[in-house]
Amino acid sequence: MDAILLAAGLGSRMRPLTETTPKPLLTLGGRALLDRALDRLADAGVARVVVNAHWHAEQLRAHLVARGGAPVTVLRPEADLLDTGGAVLAALGDGLLGSPFLIVNGDTVWLDGPVPAIGRLEAALGPGLDAVILVHRTFQIQAEIGFGDFFLDPLGLPRRRREREVAPYLYAGLTLARAALFDGWPEGGISMNAIWDRAIAAGRLRAVVHDGLWFQMTRPADLAEAEYALAAQLTGPTT
Repeated sequence: MDAILLAAGLGSRMRPLTETTPKPLLTLGGRALLDRALDRLADAGVARVVVNAHWHAEQLRAHLVARGGAPVTVLRPEADLLDTGGAVLAALGDGLLGSPFLIVNGDTVWLDGPVPAIGRLEAALGPGLDAVILVHRTFQIQAEIGFGDFFLDPLGLPRRRREREVAPYLYAGLTLARAALFDGWPEGGISMNAIWDRAIAAGRLRAVVHDGLWFQMTRPADLAEAEYALAAQLTGPTT
C-alpha cells in the first residue's frame, strides 16, 4: 500500500516555531513529527510514501535524504499550495498512488491501541465505500479543538456538526481511501473537507473511532503539553 503524507502547509498557528522550520520537522520527544508518522507507516507495511512540500521544502528534502530506510519517500514540491485534497489529486495524476492508499497529516501523532489504527481502517473499508477516516473522541483532547467535527451513527456514518452543536468526534489525521473518492474532481486547490462531504452525502464514507492515544498539534502549547505527557510517561509505551 502507498501513502501520501501532507507536509506542505504553512503551520501558521504554530508560529513562532514554524517561522524557520516546517511544522512536520518540529520535534516531540526528540523525534520529528514527520519521522513519527513515517515510522508508523513503515510498521504497517507501507512501502512508498509521497510527501508533498511547500513551506521550507528544501529542509524537508534534506531531512528525508538523511533519514533513508523504510518507507521509501518521494518528495513532491508544490510551487503553489494545493490544499489537502488538491495535493492528493496531483499525486494521483502523477501516478504515484495505488488504490487504496493512506492519507496522513504531517503533524499527526498517534499511538496504537489494542489493534493498530491502520489495520482497523483496512478492516472497515468494505465494498461500496470509498474511504474510511480515523476520528478521536473530542472530550479526550486537552488542546484547543473548537467544537469538534463529526457525529457518528451506529454504523460509523459521519454527520457534520451543525451550527451551535458540539460534536463528540474530531478528525484524527488519518484516512484510507480508494482512488474513486476523487473521481470527477478538477485538479487544483481543493480541501479534503469538500471531498469527504460528497462521499458522506452518497453514503460512501465511514469513520473508525481511535482506541489509542492521539495528540492534536495546532499551537505551541499543544506541543508542550504532548512533551510533558511523554516525559511523565503518562502515555505508556511510545514506540
